[in-house]
Amino acid sequence: MNEIEKVSTLFSREQLFQAYLDVEVALAKAQAKQNIIPEAAAHTISRMAQISNLNMDNINQSLDETGHPLVPLIWELDRVCGPDAGGYIHWGATTQNITQTGKLLLVKQFHQLFLEKILKLLSVLSELALNTKNYALPGRTHGQHAVPATFGYKVAVWIDEIIRHYYRFKNCEDRVFVTMLGGGAGTMASVGMEGLETQKLMAEELGFTSMSMPARTIGDHLTEYILNLAMFAATSSKMAREIYTLMKQEFGEVEEPVPDGAVGSSTMPQKRNPRNCQDIVAWAAELRTMVPMSLEAMQTEHEADKTTSMMINVAIDRSCELADKIVSSSIYIFTDLKVFPDRMRKNLDLSGGLIMSEQIMLELGKKLGRQRAHDVVYDAAQYSAKTGVDFISALNEQAEITQNFKSDEIKSMLDPEKYLGLCIYFAEYFAAEAKKLL
Repeated sequence: MNEIEKVSTLFSREQLFQAYLDVEVALAKAQAKQNIIPEAAAHTISRMAQISNLNMDNINQSLDETGHPLVPLIWELDRVCGPDAGGYIHWGATTQNITQTGKLLLVKQFHQLFLEKILKLLSVLSELALNTKNYALPGRTHGQHAVPATFGYKVAVWIDEIIRHYYRFKNCEDRVFVTMLGGGAGTMASVGMEGLETQKLMAEELGFTSMSMPARTIGDHLTEYILNLAMFAATSSKMAREIYTLMKQEFGEVEEPVPDGAVGSSTMPQKRNPRNCQDIVAWAAELRTMVPMSLEAMQTEHEADKTTSMMINVAIDRSCELADKIVSSSIYIFTDLKVFPDRMRKNLDLSGGLIMSEQIMLELGKKLGRQRAHDVVYDAAQYSAKTGVDFISALNEQAEITQNFKSDEIKSMLDPEKYLGLCIYFAEYFAAEAKKLL
């Protein structure tokens, strides 16, 4: 089973039921420590609370009959534990206490796997940034040539964002992965003050923190996690779109992995489609649609509302599945991304030097003042663009330029690889920052 398949099956009914059983075990162990239930009962519950010990046919039949998401599981666990221990299962808890905490157990499993993959992606991008730090290409703003940049600089930008996403995920752990034991309406009427200690002990058993207010209407922690996933997806989509665009024949600067034998079209044999990038863009768009649903799920009526629980469960399951697909495909793309520096350089020269207008203007500004220099270079640039006269000729027709610069000086100032700013520095710096996390 590959990693994507693992995540897609993580929230299966069987896995979910096992998570519920794990929470019931944590509850029983905590209450035994407090002498709320007999230690022997907790031991039996712990030993028998494995899905392999239960009759799934019984559970499924009861699920169909009752329409309740948890009671059939408790009945079956009660049956296998026997009368001495079965009566202490689920003591003082309500359904959402178990189901929400159990769901978060699965999300935490995903979370740990996901963070590992983010680190893998950062490792891949750090190498890519270093390998392409000198590959000059047109920096583009508003879809037009702006100033020269490098491909490594592009990658550094992505690394910077992904590092912040990584820390967002790490920093939210204590808020997201929490144990709930508030009883029927979150008032802890069924467990009293000792229930706070029970909840704390359950959290320790599960590797969670204890919910500060165990109200059944609180869901901002789940929404926060989905928001974090959505932001990561947005960055990933931006990266994929960039590769998608630069892979067009008109650019030809990069190419995502295209395996031998891949067919791009049933009728156009030449097609080498960026299908992995397209997948990421589509998955990311779908994931972002989970954000409004998760925000809506925070609008719980009174002290509990099944409708919002249903919404958040759908949102969290699908968000995790999509996020895993996105990060896994991103790792695949950027591990074997083909980069074409010669084509990047050709694209730099497409404007005949116009991309170096800022450099000319700044140097001339030292002699004429910035605004006058801007006007002079503007006139030359616009004349070149409108008439097709090469830029260096247009510059040489400006007296204020030829009076201040020799021809070879003008030519030198038109070299885009001498005007890369801190592109190489950024590529090296953020590659190193990524490696610090590895």
